[in-house]
Amino acid sequence: MENSKLQCENLETQIKALHTENVKLKFDIEAAQEEFEEHMIRYNEYYAKIKAHKDSLGEEERKHSFMIELHEKRDLVKKLKTMKEELRQDLQNPEGNRMKQVQDDITMLKNKIITVKESIIEKTCFLEKEKKIHEKLRKEIEVQHKRYGAILKRLHCQVNKLQSHRRQWQWNIQQLEKTAAELRRCIAMKE
Repeated sequence: MENSKLQCENLETQIKALHTENVKLKFDIEAAQEEFEEHMIRYNEYYAKIKAHKDSLGEEERKHSFMIELHEKRDLVKKLKTMKEELRQDLQNPEGNRMKQVQDDITMLKNKIITVKESIIEKTCFLEKEKKIHEKLRKEIEVQHKRYGAILKRLHCQVNKLQSHRRQWQWNIQQLEKTAAELRRCIAMKE
């Protein structure tokens, strides 16, 4: 009996713990539900803003020329896809007009490729000649630059030499003037 009593007490304790845990879980579920609802409200608001922004952006894009061009190119792509499908069906027929037209187009494109390659070769040769001319001119410019540098250096030396001679002459003139002044004084004293 005492054993049964202990078991009952244990069971009651477990029941109370489970009840407490159930109550706590209910509160957690309610809190999570409220948080989820808040997130949903914010998400719906954000989604509405994004949708409005996307719609206004779409309106703005439609007004711009590049979007018009994009739509035109999309239409062109659709048209080209349709033509591609028609060509695929026609190409399955070896005697079809498209097959002959494609062969003609291939021949024409090969001729264009040959022409373009020849043009590229000519332009490459022209560019090589231009590079050689440019290199030659650059070397000539360097030579002229060195030559004019040497001439400029020589002229600076000549200017310095002339300035030195000028200073020497001025000094000689001053000395002669002093000597002449002394001689005049001497002559004046003798008279």
